[in-house]
Amino acid sequence: MGEAGRNMEAQLVLWGQKIDDLAAQTHRAGAQARFDAHMYIDELKALHAIAQSKFDELRAAADTERARIERELKRACNELEVALKRPKPPT
Repeated sequence: MGEAGRNMEAQLVLWGQKIDDLAAQTHRAGAQARFDAHMYIDELKALHAIAQSKFDELRAAADTERARIERELKRACNELEVALKRPKPPT
């Protein structure tokens, strides 16, 4: 996968750490804010899992499948990046 693969793997690790940091901050919030924050974090975790799954699939893919999986990975990463940039629920 080369340099691009290493960069993507590093980005997925960073996103995962950011999600974990956000999750750690939710314990200080009130009940409703905590619920909203947990819903947001659950969404981020799901999007991260999808992106990680596509990355893992790409690493194991045959050459004939790589272009399709690369498109799916890019779409999954874009969705995660957009979700991470959305305003976060107050905590």
